[in-house]
Amino acid sequence: MPRRICDPQFDQSRSREYTQNEKDMKTSFAIAVLFLACLSCTKAEQPTSESSTAESTASSGLSEVSRTGTDWAQFLGPTHDGISTETNLLDMWPVDGPPVVWEKEVGAGYSAPSVMGNRLVLHHRVADEEIVECLEANTGKSLWKYAYSSDFRDPYGYNNGPRCSPTLTDSYCYTLGAKGKLLCLTLVDGELVWERDLLKEFTIPDGFFGVGATPILEGGKLIVLVGGQPNSGVVAFNSENGEKLWEAVGQATWDGADTGWDAEPKYEWTGEEMVVSYSSPLATTIHGKRHLLCLMRQGLVSLDPETGQERFHHWFMSRTYDSVNAARPVVVDDTILLSAAYRVGSTLLKVKEDGTTYDVAWSDARNLLTHWSTSIHLDGCYFGFTGRHENEGALRCIDAKSGDVKWEAIGWERMDDLARTATGEIFDKKTGKEIPWPLYGRGSCIMADGKFIVLGERGTLALVKATTTSWQEISRCAGPKMKYPSWTAPILSRGYLYLRCEDALVCLDLSKK
Repeated sequence: MPRRICDPQFDQSRSREYTQNEKDMKTSFAIAVLFLACLSCTKAEQPTSESSTAESTASSGLSEVSRTGTDWAQFLGPTHDGISTETNLLDMWPVDGPPVVWEKEVGAGYSAPSVMGNRLVLHHRVADEEIVECLEANTGKSLWKYAYSSDFRDPYGYNNGPRCSPTLTDSYCYTLGAKGKLLCLTLVDGELVWERDLLKEFTIPDGFFGVGATPILEGGKLIVLVGGQPNSGVVAFNSENGEKLWEAVGQATWDGADTGWDAEPKYEWTGEEMVVSYSSPLATTIHGKRHLLCLMRQGLVSLDPETGQERFHHWFMSRTYDSVNAARPVVVDDTILLSAAYRVGSTLLKVKEDGTTYDVAWSDARNLLTHWSTSIHLDGCYFGFTGRHENEGALRCIDAKSGDVKWEAIGWERMDDLARTATGEIFDKKTGKEIPWPLYGRGSCIMADGKFIVLGERGTLALVKATTTSWQEISRCAGPKMKYPSWTAPILSRGYLYLRCEDALVCLDLSKK
């Protein structure tokens, strides 16, 4: 049974894809990865002292919000696209990086935290429990915890923690665990409001990496990509009481769908398909109609969020069996960008005024293959990380109208000037100074105040000018406590930047003094 914990001293020691290389990808990048290979994070989970008892204690001593700015209360922030409206941030960082406000050892997981007011909620895994923990956002002080048992084991050997970010309102906190435990808790003190065990209630085939698509709120409904057979790929729940309102997507969507594959032009449903998605749904308005866009394993589905009725679908699936769609669709006016690794690439759809049909503006299997990091649109271009494996990773800028690559950057331009000490540190031979890991790999980024904030997968933190003309890095540092794999995108709220890897959560101050 679950347990709530409000002890600030609670001990919580922390708990593959092949794609065709681009011919124009710098071969020195692959060589550099081999040359610079370093140790990954060491994992060490320690068990908690209790297994499943309930403790009810209210949070206390919460400081008032002392800064202006915006909440980051859901996956990819206030506008669901990784773009922050905050300004008055540092134009250049100190050599050692932005000031550290606080840091905290945490449990396993890939989910980003979410911030509402001065409350930050993190979903992580310690030993055999998933823990929803609320912290004071500006100090890291623990306010409350809600814990429940989990026996999830990633079949590919990745960590066993939650993948989905908390979704917050003024009153509630919604979380979805790696094995499909869906919770609604009160934000102020972590009391359970309602819960659903999706794996027990729906027929859900095993996925590759557990449950990984963050739910969203839309019109009083919590939209969850359940991934159930035969037609429970997407389910809407009443956000107040957890009652199921409608379900859609599956056999009715994809049986007989056009695939564009020569060997199988029409798909035949077997009943054993994964309907799973690792891409969070997106609610948006196109031509005056509200669309719920869900990028499932088979492709994109647009639904009427009120009823679940399908508006249109588009096949977008790799021929590689062990593959997923993970990057969120990017909507600009009446266009929708889809992108994936696993030899899929990118496609731009243009929705017609009737809201039920569309044209394919362009499709390119080689221009932008985003693995899990959602691209950002700016000035008629998309900026995103391409590559299935680390040695293919690069930040690219592509033209939105044509799909052509305008520039790309691997994070370092002078490979011959890199050297390594006997103890493994990397230094620049030109300056003789030790430097952070030079390559981004399969990084992630957000945009704020005219700049990209990039977190490379080996912990390098960079500030990059947001421009369509060329890669222009302004500052870089080693992200404090960040280690491989740093696969969680940064979040920004009230000038505080929050970084997470598999065993640490760090708060940095980006505001101008």
